[in-house]
Amino acid sequence: MILVADSGSTKTDWIAQSAGLETIYQTVGFNPFFHDFDFVLKELKASSDLVSIQKEITQVFFFGAGCSSPERIEHIKKPLAAFFSNATVIVEHDMLGCALSVCEGKPGVACILGTGSNTCYFDGNEIAHVRHGLGYVLGDEGSGSYFGKKILTAYLYQILPPGLNEAFGNSYRVTKEIALQQVYKENHPNTYLASFAPFYSEFSSHPFIIELIKKGFREFYETNVMSYAESKSVPVHFTGSIAWVFRDILKEVSDEFEIKIGTVIRKPVNGLAAYFFSGGKMPGVR
Repeated sequence: MILVADSGSTKTDWIAQSAGLETIYQTVGFNPFFHDFDFVLKELKASSDLVSIQKEITQVFFFGAGCSSPERIEHIKKPLAAFFSNATVIVEHDMLGCALSVCEGKPGVACILGTGSNTCYFDGNEIAHVRHGLGYVLGDEGSGSYFGKKILTAYLYQILPPGLNEAFGNSYRVTKEIALQQVYKENHPNTYLASFAPFYSEFSSHPFIIELIKKGFREFYETNVMSYAESKSVPVHFTGSIAWVFRDILKEVSDEFEIKIGTVIRKPVNGLAAYFFSGGKMPGVR
């Protein structure tokens, strides 16, 4: 049985195929920057769904945020191999998973806009350039953590429009002390910041939110997409919840930069399943 997974910092989507049938599972996200061997193995064992198919799995294709070097790949591969003991386990960066899921084997710029953000140029066979993915402190432009930070700081500075200010306060009851504790003292501050996504999604028609999203997407284009000369000649594809929910604004900003937008999907795991379940092979990465 083949098992395919796409993992961000917030959650992991899994799809298994057996006798032509596909089954979808979900666990927390696994990121080598934040999670150790014991955490990953414990969470895998806590999933009754994965435990039920554990011995039947013969191949695992896992694409994860932060799995961008041999050391970090091993960090996630070891607990996966320990859990799926009958399987060959392959772990790669989520950017390769994104490219395989949306580029359909053709050249394109592949982008992730979820909890974090990242982008690469895929030449049709392999990832040719990766120069971003700096994380929520230095990068993640246009992502859930980026917009969460903007919303949270605007609220704490008391510069949100009156209606939004009251709604945010009623929804989250956050104070300066709570925010500082969560961001500077607790684990996974990026997922904490991204947890405010339902708020700006709920108020997506508010002028303040619209302008905030536009600014974030413009910054993403300026710092990420436009750094690839190929972005002017090939489609630019997107995966991730932020790209999907705000795809109309994304299209508008793409037009501003005269960029041809390609596929926009919420979950790359579906494209990955279609690729590997039909016999697709793991390409090289340089």
